Amino acid sequence: MTWFKREAEVISRPEIEQMVQQTIDEAKQRLGLTELKRVLLLPPDLTRAHSGAGWITERFYQLLDAEGAEVHLIPTLGQHVPHTPEQNQWMFGSIPEERIHKHDWKNGVVNVGTVPAEFVREKTGGAVDWEMPVDLNSMLIEEQWDIVINIGHVVPHEVLGFANHNKNYFIGLGGKRLLGASHMASAVYGIENNLGNLLTPVRACFNYAEEHFLGDLKDVYFQVVMDYDDAGKLVHTGVYVGDDLETYFDAARASRDQNITQFDEPVQKIVAVMQADEFHATWVANKAVYRTRMAIADGGDLLVIAPGVERFGEQPEVDALIRKYGYLPKDEVLELYKTEADMQDIPHGTAHLVHGSSEGRFTITYAPGHLSKEDIEGVGYQYMDVEEAQKRYDPAVMKDGFNTMPDGEVVFYISTPSAGLWSTKAKLAQRATHEQHV
Repeated sequence: MTWFKREAEVISRPEIEQMVQQTIDEAKQRLGLTELKRVLLLPPDLTRAHSGAGWITERFYQLLDAEGAEVHLIPTLGQHVPHTPEQNQWMFGSIPEERIHKHDWKNGVVNVGTVPAEFVREKTGGAVDWEMPVDLNSMLIEEQWDIVINIGHVVPHEVLGFANHNKNYFIGLGGKRLLGASHMASAVYGIENNLGNLLTPVRACFNYAEEHFLGDLKDVYFQVVMDYDDAGKLVHTGVYVGDDLETYFDAARASRDQNITQFDEPVQKIVAVMQADEFHATWVANKAVYRTRMAIADGGDLLVIAPGVERFGEQPEVDALIRKYGYLPKDEVLELYKTEADMQDIPHGTAHLVHGSSEGRFTITYAPGHLSKEDIEGVGYQYMDVEEAQKRYDPAVMKDGFNTMPDGEVVFYISTPSAGLWSTKAKLAQRATHEQHV
């Protein structure tokens, strides 16, 4: 059930920190414990740092540590590159490095069950007919915790409709087989059928897994929702704390209302900026593609300014896969997937090729900090020099929304693409939806 929630135009940091303490107090009360002796914190990785998840996690640690609890932390990386100690300090502040553990998605997982192929087939409307082996972080499963506290930002997402909640477990702490099966299922079902839907097929599969395989796990979700204030700054507008699906739905409904920008007509050109301290690979910087694709006109252009991008994939084998095949339309990828062993070996990477494609509908231009023109054009994108892009579309001058440049060019500028979803009203209305099951 939802333990408590707070919604307002702006929720301050002191107010959120008070809710952190309230969560700890209620956890002890609900579990019938006078103290929490051993606690696991599961925050997102640094690509969600703008949500304040780092300092929220640090506050949980400080309060629990002051009470004498043994507190551990696993950033829910999925298959992203583990944080360096410097990145941990940047995001999580004073939490000791020895209490922060790296998720090993290949060798550090154990199987807790399987989502049956029949269930997957039903939820995808017959589009997918494979099972999902639920392999999860062994530290989560094999060690004893008084409570597991999930911390995160609920925002539109390309696989699960909205991020966070049990995504922390099944993507963030998932193994290779689960990551591959779930990402490929989302790609086959269609990224635009997932974005901003409360209940996607993969989310339904994860809900099945949570109910059947994690029923004995004592946990709670501390979720935030953010929106832009009148000055164009991202602020917290909702905090949702609880231990069930309704807690997710509460937050996701708020995010749906606040974080989806709808257009009457498609936009000809969008300029999106991916922050250098958060986004180092197109694997994550392509959120700019995912979150804007439903707003861009046929024949339009998306410019992604990504000064921190230095590679394509998060691992060498995924980077090599992207360089080999490039970003391709879904039908081409699925045809290749039938015969190509490297695609079959890392299906989460194969799914990424689909997610990052415009399906030939619009042009994607990248202005990366550390990849060459040849690199970018080699994967099917167009290239722009990052200094030229930053000079023309100066973040200090551009405002979120429509901007008219000195030469008359009209562009829609987005400073934080990962914080929302942009779409025409028609695209939102015409896609498949499973929300009748909510």
